[in-house]
Amino acid sequence: MGARVAVAGASGYAGGELLRLLAGHPDLEIGPLAAHGSAGTPVTAVHPQLTGHPALDDSIFVPTDPDLLADADLLFTALPHGESARLAAALPAQFKIIDLGADFRLADPQAWARYYPTPYAGRWTYGLPELPAARDAIKASTTVAAPGCYATACILALAPLLAAGMVEPSDIVIVAASGTSGAGRSLRPDLLGSEVMGSMSAYQVGGTHRHTPEIEEILFSERSMVPRSGQVALCFTPSLAPMARGILATCTARLASAEAAGQLNGALAAAYHGEPFVHVLPEGRWPSTGATLGSNAAHLQVAADTHAGRAIVVSALDNLGKGAAGQAIQIANLMLGLPETAGLTAHGVAP
Repeated sequence: MGARVAVAGASGYAGGELLRLLAGHPDLEIGPLAAHGSAGTPVTAVHPQLTGHPALDDSIFVPTDPDLLADADLLFTALPHGESARLAAALPAQFKIIDLGADFRLADPQAWARYYPTPYAGRWTYGLPELPAARDAIKASTTVAAPGCYATACILALAPLLAAGMVEPSDIVIVAASGTSGAGRSLRPDLLGSEVMGSMSAYQVGGTHRHTPEIEEILFSERSMVPRSGQVALCFTPSLAPMARGILATCTARLASAEAAGQLNGALAAAYHGEPFVHVLPEGRWPSTGATLGSNAAHLQVAADTHAGRAIVVSALDNLGKGAAGQAIQIANLMLGLPETAGLTAHGVAP
């Protein structure tokens, strides 16, 4: 038998995707599955797409009890912001935890206080494996914060160009669209099908989205590809697209020099050469959310707008895949000494 893993928040969209991936993982055994509001409910009643797996057909959601969850080798927490920190505080020291929420992503307490209403809980190892030295840090850690979905798309797009000095850190503009599953499973009028179908809308405009400080911090952190030189000026505008899942981020920054215009693709290709899940597309092909659906892949393409003097990187990923559950499995594989790609695919589902 493989390592036994538990999930807290298993009834949500990210939790359901975690269970789908765990059900097909060759080296992991599914343990306690907690869902506070659905405790006592059969797992497949909430996630009918998982019907037919022996470990899930007979499973019942349990309460979010630290003693029950500690009966595992590793815990995934897919909980609302603020709840993971409370749960982690009640678990044994050195217990392996991967948090899919925001509770432990930020190093700056003041940034946390500006964007979140709950007390600051500290910083865990940041779990974006494709950043330099990140894999070694993840392998050595017992607690890891999985990146946010928008943050993953944007950091993968821009970090190599900033590290190479090809773009200016003081003028970064990102416009990104996400599917409705990024908002979670809670009932909200603005997420009703009749409100979303055939419509696209911006939200949390004006630098108020919670992934803004995360993107800034990681792009200009000693843990990332980028040296601490200069200050970031990031304008991030998210929008809601009429689709269930997926992120398309258009990330632009001012070119540092005229010569940089012809070097952008080479910098991205060098940064992600050999990476199993991050793919720089051939020239002339642009990322689409449909191509990454159901996968742990991120697709990137870059162009230089010499008229405006800007680099443009387009990034696509599945917000429940590389943006959440898939990335969490990738982190777990590293923490448990398993092949990094175990239980994951870089190939999307089409049409």
